[in-house]
Amino acid sequence: MSTDNDFLKIAVELAGKGIKAGGGPFGAVITKNGKILAEAYNRVVLASDPTAHAEVNAIRVAASELKTHDLSDCTLYSSCEPCPMCLGAIYWAGIKKVVYACDRVDAEEAGFSDKVIYEEILLDPENRKLTFLHIKDIGGEEVFRKWDELEDKIRY
Repeated sequence: MSTDNDFLKIAVELAGKGIKAGGGPFGAVITKNGKILAEAYNRVVLASDPTAHAEVNAIRVAASELKTHDLSDCTLYSSCEPCPMCLGAIYWAGIKKVVYACDRVDAEEAGFSDKVIYEEILLDPENRKLTFLHIKDIGGEEVFRKWDELEDKIRY
């Protein structure tokens, strides 16, 4: 039977494959019941997609494989502590366990700093470095009212 170390080593190997393919140094594996559902590496540059991080790519494959957005019975293994975007995707997917090799300090030392994102998340939108403009009264609230009234909705 495979262990957390075994699956984590595969994620690290995928990070190496990603580098060889021209991607970033990140790899991820998603398992369910001790079996691999998805393997992926960073494809940001290869796919011209800033969201094509290893963890997000693996989540997309696993969700497609299981035909559900709910990955609560899965474990994610990553070569590095997930960035804020990937962490958000992990929470949305319902994944309850993440095992990683390097942390955000290691990533920063390699030139991948998430520090500003972590700092910005804590701020109110009007205090962020990006411009956020909140426009009310154009129907956004109505969409949420319709959702709230929908009887057969699938919550996520």
